[in-house]
Amino acid sequence: MFSLIFAGEMIFSLPFHIARFFRPTLLDAFNLTNTQLGDIVFPYGILAMLSYFPGGMLADRFSARKLMSFSLFATASGGIYMSFIPGINGLYFLFAWWGATTIFLFWSPMIKAVREWGGDNSQGKAFGLLDGGRGLAAAAVSSLAVFVLAQSFGGNLNEISDEQRISAIRGIILLYTLFTAFAGILIWISVPDGKIIKQNNPHKPRSPLILLMDRNLWLQAIIVVSAYSAYKGLDYYSLYAVDFLNMNELQASAFVSNASYLRPVGAIAAGLLVDKFSGKRIIGISFSLLAILYSLLSLLTTSREINLLIISNLLVSFFAVYALRGVYFALVEETKIPTGLTGTAVGIISVIGYTPDVFFNSLAGRLLDNNPGLPGYQHFYYVLIAFSLIGLTATFYLRIKKSKH
Repeated sequence: MFSLIFAGEMIFSLPFHIARFFRPTLLDAFNLTNTQLGDIVFPYGILAMLSYFPGGMLADRFSARKLMSFSLFATASGGIYMSFIPGINGLYFLFAWWGATTIFLFWSPMIKAVREWGGDNSQGKAFGLLDGGRGLAAAAVSSLAVFVLAQSFGGNLNEISDEQRISAIRGIILLYTLFTAFAGILIWISVPDGKIIKQNNPHKPRSPLILLMDRNLWLQAIIVVSAYSAYKGLDYYSLYAVDFLNMNELQASAFVSNASYLRPVGAIAAGLLVDKFSGKRIIGISFSLLAILYSLLSLLTTSREINLLIISNLLVSFFAVYALRGVYFALVEETKIPTGLTGTAVGIISVIGYTPDVFFNSLAGRLLDNNPGLPGYQHFYYVLIAFSLIGLTATFYLRIKKSKH
């Protein structure tokens, strides 16, 4: 399970961790605006969307060990290219490449393996441990990366040269590349070639098309869209800390890195609560909490006196987002999707659920660039409020539908 958890986070470290933890430095080193960085992620989202469904079908037919290890090595190769600090066109190509390598042969096999590991009664625990462990891996590696950043910047943080930023970001990229390749080796060594689960009930259709007629599946997809949008919102907290909380680049990166240690706590706690109560109840509470927190953040104006309140709100929102992300796939078991179609179901949910990879960064970048200062962040939080309410509504309808049966 350790290798699965570690690989499950490292596969996404190059496309997402660098921008999440080191956004101000990344923007300066690559000479990008928020809008440009958001648009660069667009081809990732398109290729990922095209990969989820066929990748899910492959997961139901082929060895997870081979699929996942190849994905990790292919993703690491992109990190080597990124370390040369390519121009914007090269970055478009790179993120398109990662859209395929991180999803097509990896995502559904991982989710399927975790569902099988969790059995009938421990889905919350299984998915909570997966995302909690992934969060611990992300936090630990980001702490090492913050150390690399500090060493590259030296002692004078007020006079950082362009060369220092480029050197720092290159070191961080190579660090994540190394860990991604190492995860590929771990998967190849430790994950067995599992058996392919087939449906043996002759009275139920075996075609994946039956899943498209299941309203529960579509409601789950809406829940994932909403939760994943909140997760994408975390990528902008380091920039917000620099712009409004009087932090420098190193302090902001350290803040987000330290906050990411809440992920194992939130995910595992949510997983245990899901097994005791239900996934729908815990997810509904999390969305409600996020709507309140984002509303407060949209209203608060920064000052020395209330910065502590703002930081507290940010930290609680980290916790709630991590709780959501840790358990939303536990709904696959709660809604009784056939085990033999798990990979396909996850593929369908993910095609819709991870569309924020297509639009969220471009939208957020334009909101911040076109509305400089506090108004941009207020609009940003309005968007997150809307997604929280959409997710809450979908969860409510999923509970109603379940109670009618």
